[in-house]
Amino acid sequence: MDGTSGMEEPVSAEVVSVAQALSLPAESFGNDPDVEMAWAMRAMQHAEVYYKLISSVDPQFLKLTKVDDQIYSEFREHFEKLKIDVLDPEELKSESAKEKWRPFCLKFDGSVEDFNYGTLLRLDCSQGYTEENTIFAPRIQFYAIEIARNREGYNKAVYISVQDKGGAKGATEGEAGGKNGADSGGEEEKVEKGADSRGEKEEGVIREGEKEN
Repeated sequence: MDGTSGMEEPVSAEVVSVAQALSLPAESFGNDPDVEMAWAMRAMQHAEVYYKLISSVDPQFLKLTKVDDQIYSEFREHFEKLKIDVLDPEELKSESAKEKWRPFCLKFDGSVEDFNYGTLLRLDCSQGYTEENTIFAPRIQFYAIEIARNREGYNKAVYISVQDKGGAKGATEGEAGGKNGADSGGEEEKVEKGADSRGEKEEGVIREGEKEN
């Protein structure tokens, strides 16, 4: 499954213009469809940026907030046995689950910006943000689960998958370049062109990772 399916087009810059309005509690707007759309667009933008980040940088080294250590420590203290590689929505959305999550979330009111904003969360961390694999969750719940997924190695599946695809593409390009080189200048030129193609691909991945950080 393509993890970026349905999210290739950049989200409109108009999302930024509604940021101030969205800082108010959601109940302040009732059921205004324009505001609901703005919330959805902002959540999609956040999801797109995050998925690109864990695709280009080893998630183990990511820092999502200024208080990652506290979030992770509190999360595993309160949800020691929660299975996070593939989430059960009932563990997040049932009434009993909400009662358990509520005090955890409120601990970060004031220390985590937009801690209660609606945010897209993947159920299966090896997959992307598809309709079937996505639910809405408060921002702090997203942080808690994704920080744990990064630190415990679960999100590395996405990173490895994307890097493997990039490596396979680079190898194919190298073979094509090598064939042309062999036709015009022999086996030595073939090797050099293949190596150059792979080297440029690797450098591009590194630069992309630096840019996302």
